[in-house]
Amino acid sequence: MTALQDIPLKTISGADSSLQAFAGKAVLVVNVASKCGLTKQYEALERVYETYRDRGLVVAGFPSNDFAGQEPGTNAEIAQFCQATFGVAFPLFEKVTVVGPNKHPLYAALTSARPTATGDKNAFRENLKKHGISANPDPEVLWNFEKFLLNKRGEVVARFAPQLTPDDPAVIQAIEAVLAD
Repeated sequence: MTALQDIPLKTISGADSSLQAFAGKAVLVVNVASKCGLTKQYEALERVYETYRDRGLVVAGFPSNDFAGQEPGTNAEIAQFCQATFGVAFPLFEKVTVVGPNKHPLYAALTSARPTATGDKNAFRENLKKHGISANPDPEVLWNFEKFLLNKRGEVVARFAPQLTPDDPAVIQAIEAVLAD
């Protein structure tokens, strides 16, 4: 078990949990939001989860309101939105802070383990600037839907920029590799 797996979490319904609940499985950790231009990635996250869960992949969604207030709802509202709009069956956790001095210990550990992401974050940063939004520097999470992939031993093996969808070939290749390990 890794220290990362020991970090206390709460499910979206408020139950105590941790990533230890997924010991022996690969985990794709994603900070999610309901009112973001990337929200449609929920569909791909669910498809990836449905495709790979029987082979040992868990998608773990962590709602966050850190980026332009794009996740303003309560945990109950978020859960209802995800289920009703996208049929989300993968585990969701309570809303957390993923950037800055008050970031959740899970995200502090994730960004420390993998300080940069695969994918063109510079293009995404430029797009944010066009909208008058200051982009976070590495190692901070850049935006909603940044993805961290943990292997079956609970180690962070990959990090993907927000605009790389969960079904992007680079993400799928990494998932396939950790499932084969």
